[in-house]
Amino acid sequence: MTLRRGFKKEARELAEEVRAELGIDTLTPLDPYALAELYGIEVFDLTHPDLPPDSVRHLTEVRPHVFSAALVPLAPSGAIIIENHVHHPRRRRSTMAHEMAHVLLEHPFNLMLSDEGGCRSAVATLEEEATELSGELLIPTGGARIAAFRGWSDQVVASRFRVSLRMARWRMNVSGARRIACRWRDRRTRSEVSTAR
Repeated sequence: MTLRRGFKKEARELAEEVRAELGIDTLTPLDPYALAELYGIEVFDLTHPDLPPDSVRHLTEVRPHVFSAALVPLAPSGAIIIENHVHHPRRRRSTMAHEMAHVLLEHPFNLMLSDEGGCRSAVATLEEEATELSGELLIPTGGARIAAFRGWSDQVVASRFRVSLRMARWRMNVSGARRIACRWRDRRTRSEVSTAR
């Protein structure tokens, strides 16, 4: 599956707008919970007393990997997010950013569930768009490029943006940040060599 033409640019611009709304710059980690609050999306976890205890135990102890979050519509036009609180905080941030990406993109939905493999929507295109935007929200292309020019490792990027190593690696690769920094260094080196002659 391939994103529609121009979507990556739209995602970059939307992520920049959202980060500006939150008052954060390119290198500041995005708080997806603050983003949910800004957009009026309440977030609940599986400790909610109205949830069936046997189901909660199954999703938190027996098979915690099968449920990360759910974006649940509320009439007439609202939504809530229910997340699995036993997952690692960095995974929860990524899951929340993904669910909020669906909200920001105004994707039509009934109920969207996320597990270890990602969100389970019937429409693969919507999932790909939400994945791209959530990555852009968590590690913007501009931030990835600054990180590449500064020579940050994937581990440093992950730590800086409070994401998993896997997310950091993906964003550094998909943004082309290191290729751009490498080409720039090569041009600079060639220029210095030719100037020295």
